[in-house]
Amino acid sequence: MRRIAAALALIPLIAAAPAAKPKTPSEIVAAAPRADWREIPADDLLVFELRGGKKVVMQLAPAFAPVHVANIRALARGGWWNGASIYRVQDNYVVQWGNNESTKPFPAGVVAKPPAEYHRARKGLLITPLGSPDAYAPAAGFAGGWPVAYDPRAGTANLAHCYAMVGVGRDLSPDTGSGGELYAVIGHAPRHLDRNIAVVARVIEGIDRLSALPRGTEALGFYKDESMHVPISAVRLGSEIPAGARPAFQYMDTQSASFGAYLKARANRKDDFFIRPAGGVDLCNAAVPVRKKPA
Repeated sequence: MRRIAAALALIPLIAAAPAAKPKTPSEIVAAAPRADWREIPADDLLVFELRGGKKVVMQLAPAFAPVHVANIRALARGGWWNGASIYRVQDNYVVQWGNNESTKPFPAGVVAKPPAEYHRARKGLLITPLGSPDAYAPAAGFAGGWPVAYDPRAGTANLAHCYAMVGVGRDLSPDTGSGGELYAVIGHAPRHLDRNIAVVARVIEGIDRLSALPRGTEALGFYKDESMHVPISAVRLGSEIPAGARPAFQYMDTQSASFGAYLKARANRKDDFFIRPAGGVDLCNAAVPVRKKPA
């Protein structure tokens, strides 16, 4: 009886062992193994050089807007944006740049009137579901490292207008924009633009250099006169930059276990600061991690 009593006395001590502390999203990203990262091809990198040598790097999305992206590559190879400028900065909305398409001919290979690449077939996309309702589509999630909204019944999918995403400026329909005029989102995600404009890229480095620009004072954030324009010295594809100076980036594989854990942690914050986890997450509030390629 004494032995039984002694054994029973140990049970509370064993049961009281502290639970493992949940990892934060940033801790999950930092601990992700190399196998959970995917390299961004050099031909999918678009490097902008702004006034003063400041750089902005974008990742192109050929799987979602192939004709527009082909145009953007041709424009970059042809030096079409060299000497262009940022001429619109609208607070909590977008930064826009481009050149005068009416006076500067396009380089060879540019399709002046691309198709309306506002969505694509869902078939062929490996989608990790968001796990939370989406206000702008029947479903949302992540595919190939990108935030996507999709319609399982219609079989379509589209890139979402999240912060730092890049879209193609256009006139009224049926115009679809050539890709010569682009904008980057610098405010609360304007998801109402989804499926109305071709989304072709995202800024992966230097979004602060765009979002911190002085706001335009005219309607829609246009600068009042050209003296306020921000010059663009050069735009090049990563593949055009010598290997030693070429930027190299990776994104977290959105089919990986690390991303699954990261997404769950974003929806159920249990960091010391949080009192009540939200139990859900917005598509644009679970940005796919991107990092410079480790040496």
